Amino acid sequence: MMSFKTALGLLFLAVLAVVAESSWGNGNGNSYNYDLSKMSDLRKLYNSKVFKAERMTRPLEGMSFQAGILSHSGVRVTLEDGTKWLVHKGDGYGISSQTVVVAARHMSSNWKARNPIVETKDFRGSKTVSDFVKAGGTNYKLLFDNCHNAADRMMDG
Repeated sequence: MMSFKTALGLLFLAVLAVVAESSWGNGNGNSYNYDLSKMSDLRKLYNSKVFKAERMTRPLEGMSFQAGILSHSGVRVTLEDGTKWLVHKGDGYGISSQTVVVAARHMSSNWKARNPIVETKDFRGSKTVSDFVKAGGTNYKLLFDNCHNAADRMMDG
């Protein structure tokens, strides 16, 4: 039987996956695409070990350039099975948390083509996806707990 804490964590991740799989970064508006619909898939993602993490940036929505903090940060993680996921934080990104997990295939070319990887770290499976979500934090504050602060915390350790 599943513990209350595990069930709550899975519910939290389910909300994140549902919201995150919408459309951030892919230019399709707010249409929802549920890549992970089974609790077992969500549990597997939540508990998956992260082997590589890459801090990335892109221009803010509506801007064609980025300069320092006038950008958006996130961390693309690679799991043991080779799949890649973007963990990032933004105002209004989630329901119960502003840190969300998005399948990397939904990342726009603004993440990849224009902006090199800022930092890479080999975690050798010492952290899980849930550790990155927790490090990102639930609440967004423009000045003191934004996407850059969240990405910094995710890359620590």
